[in-house]
Order: sequence, then structure tokens, then C-alpha cells
Amino acid sequence: MNFTMSFAELMPIAPVMIVALTAVVVMLLVAIKRNHNLAATASVIGLNLAALYIIFVVLAGQFAPANVMNLFIVDPFTMLYQFVIIVAALACCTLSHAYIETYKDNREELYILMLASVTGALLMVASTHYASFFISLELMSIPVYGLLAYTHQRSQSLEAGVKYLVLSATASAMLLMGMAYIYAYTGTLNFVAEPGKLFTTFSQPAVVLGLALIIFAVAFKLSLAPFHKWTPDVYAGAPAPIATFLATVAKVAMIGLFVRYVLSSGLILSDSFVIILTILAVLSILAGNLLAVRQVNLKRILAYSSIAHFGYLLVAIVSARNTDFLQVQGFATFESVNVYVITYVLTTIGAFGVVTLMSSPYNNTDEAGSLAEYRGLFWRRPVLTATLTVMMLSLAGIPLTAGFIGKFLVIKTAVAGQSWFLAAMVIIGSGIGLYYYLRVMVVMYMTPPENPRIDAVDHWGQKVGGIMVLGAAALVLLIGVYPDPIIAVSKVAFFAISPELQQFILALVQSGFN
Repeated sequence: MNFTMSFAELMPIAPVMIVALTAVVVMLLVAIKRNHNLAATASVIGLNLAALYIIFVVLAGQFAPANVMNLFIVDPFTMLYQFVIIVAALACCTLSHAYIETYKDNREELYILMLASVTGALLMVASTHYASFFISLELMSIPVYGLLAYTHQRSQSLEAGVKYLVLSATASAMLLMGMAYIYAYTGTLNFVAEPGKLFTTFSQPAVVLGLALIIFAVAFKLSLAPFHKWTPDVYAGAPAPIATFLATVAKVAMIGLFVRYVLSSGLILSDSFVIILTILAVLSILAGNLLAVRQVNLKRILAYSSIAHFGYLLVAIVSARNTDFLQVQGFATFESVNVYVITYVLTTIGAFGVVTLMSSPYNNTDEAGSLAEYRGLFWRRPVLTATLTVMMLSLAGIPLTAGFIGKFLVIKTAVAGQSWFLAAMVIIGSGIGLYYYLRVMVVMYMTPPENPRIDAVDHWGQKVGGIMVLGAAALVLLIGVYPDPIIAVSKVAFFAISPELQQFILALVQSGFN
């Protein structure tokens, strides 16, 4: 194969190549001359180019799924998740610029690590092979170790990096061992090549053990209960913009990869597997919401909140099996899952963005984590308070916010799939969550202390990070009032189904499977 053909074959993953080349460019710029603004600008330009390429491909109508080296597949589902990842990464870059500006040590390497991690995240959502699954996951995870411990003068930051390093390495070892067990039995690393094989061999001990190890590793990465213990500690200790990165880019990449894995392999058709996902969803909803009630640290509240939200996402995946997946005609649309991911990312960016703006003026010796730091914030920073209020209402699922649209579609999918118990769990979890989200809002409108210890900088709304947070708040409200464009995009972002898997599903339906 000549070079031209190889280049054409790689074009579907052009956004990945753009981000990877941007990381190399930033590395060269840092080697030539250290300049924080230049490194940040180059990073943002590269991410914008990748986002614009995806928009160009979509506007050109190039929706046909493309197979790249039998390791990746680029379809509308891939492009949507890659776009969401890039947008989240752009938000994290802009927040990091303000946060790290007063840092006394080297600042430029943060962008190199972030771009390398984004490259892995973009590859994750396109993976169709165990090799690309594992390598892209590690490419995304390893830079995060350094990002979490970047402000190492703060003992909490260093502790967060070490905790995540040890626990994430353990999860990766479990994942690799699980893949080895499955490969030993199936003889293939491509989980799309023989769809239905995992479904038909689910009773084999080696396959069951392998799948269990993979599910445990994925549950760790998604902070699903009972594998969630690391999340509040790491979020609380991490630099605020890196906590944002972990809560958005890393989580979206993992859920995108997990959805592709369980659907492409036909694993979602197994009742036993669905029961496992149901248990994880229920435990995550209960643990996330109940543990958040007792927290007095905003970053820990958001950490436990993310556990509950990914429980809601599992509810959508389980319920969509009957409403979307079994009625495929060559592709499936997971509308509720896609909408929920988009609304979750926007809301999380906004919430953590406010924390970052409150933390950025300080020399990384303390974070604006404690709720006490937000007491009376309304009387000092009314617009910033309004922004965080919108985010809390959206996380709670209050009408006229994006979060309401996401939860409504999840409940709608659960009801359509006759998953009454799971629909009830989403409602109960949302009811519990309402308490601690409202508590955050009440604190902000209380009588302010005489001498506030932490505050946002003056004219924060005129800085890039502030503009980004305000934009996220505007989008959260816009989607809540007018969700049609996001729903339409989520429907168009169909998931490519191989002909072999389609035939397997049709055979199951004809045999009376439900």
C-alpha cells in the first residue's frame, strides 16, 4: 500500500492526528522558549481545528462509517463523542490558563499532558479491538497521573495523584487480565468481528471471569459503586481544572467506549449482563446521592454527584436495549444516552468552572472547596452565584435546565422499556439529590462573613475562563428551554451495527427474545 492510500485510510481519525500534532508543537515551543500564553494559545488553536474538522465532516454529510486498520470505527456516534470531548478539553484548557497563571513552577507542561490525554480519549470512543481499547485507555489515563499531582507543593494534589496512580494501575491490570481470559477462549481480540459470541458463551467460567474483570475495571474508571471510593478524595485534592478534566473528558471517553463495547459485542443482549448493570446502576444512584448528603465540601459533593449521574446513564443504557437496540435496521440511536452525556458535560464544566474561578487567584495553597467559602457569595459576586445556581438546578434536574431534559429522557426510555424499578430509582435518586443541591444554593445567599477568605478576581467575566463558564450556563438554560437541536443531533449520531450483529439480533427477535 502506498503512502497516499495509507493517508486516505487515516483521514477518518484526522481529529486525533490534529490533537496529537498539537501536543508535539507545544512540546517544541516549550523546548525553544518557555511562554505560558503561547503554549496555552497553541493548545486551544489545535483543539479548535480538531472541532472544526468534525463540524466540516458533519456539514459535508459524510456519515458513512469508516473502518480504520480494523482497530477503530468512525461513525456519527464516534464523531459526537469526539466533539464533546474536544469541547470539554477546550473548557479545561481555558480554566487551567487562569488557574495556573500564578503558579511559581513550570506551567507549560500541563498543556502537553492534557493534549496527550485528549488524544487517548478521542481514540477510546472509536475503539473496536481489545488492543486499541487498552492502549487508548492507558494513553488517556497515564497523563492524568501527572495532571492530578501537577501542583505538587499542595500535599492534597500530590496525594490525589498517588491515589489515582495506584488504584488506576490496579484497574488497568484487572482489565488486561480480563481481556486475556476472553482471548484465551474466543481466540480473537476484535470484539466486533464475531458479534454474539460473548452472548452465547456467557456461561463459560473463563469468559465470565474475564468479563467480570473488565466490568470491574470500567466501573472503577466511571466511579460506579462499589468501585467509587477513590472519587471524592481525588476530586477534592486535584487542582480544580484537572478535576473538571477528570469529570468530563475521562468519563465521556470511558462511557463512549463502554457503550460501543457492550453493543458491538452483543453483550447487552445477555440478561445476566443486564442484571449486573442494573445492580451497578442502583448502587451508584443510592451511594452517590446518600453519601453526598453529608458532605460540606463542594468538590466532594460534585464527586458523589457524578457517581449518581453515571448510575442514571446506566439506567438509560439498560432500558435502551429494548426500545432502540432490538429494533435496529443497520444502526441504533441511543438518544437518551447521548443527550444525557451532553447535558452532564455542560453542567459539570460550569459547576467546576466556578470552583476554578474562585481558586485561581491564589498561589495553589488552598482550593475553594469548603461550602463555608461560598457563604454570602451572592453579595460579592452576584453573576457568579447565578451561574453556580443554574448548574446546581441543572444537576438536580429542575425544569427549564439542560439537566431536566436529560433526566426526563432517561425516565422516558426506562418507562418505554418497561423498566419500572429503574425509572423509580432515578426519581428517588433525584429527590435525594435535591436536598444537597439546594443546600449549596442556600449557603450562597446567606449573610456574608465580614472578611471572606477566598473570592474570585475582579472582572472575572471578562477573562477567557469566565466567558467560557458564562457560555456553559447560557447553553444549560438554552437546552432546557429549547432542547430540539440537541435531541436532533443525538438522533443523527447513530451507532453503526455490523451486518453480522444485525443478523444475530434479528434471529434472537424471531426466536421470541425480549
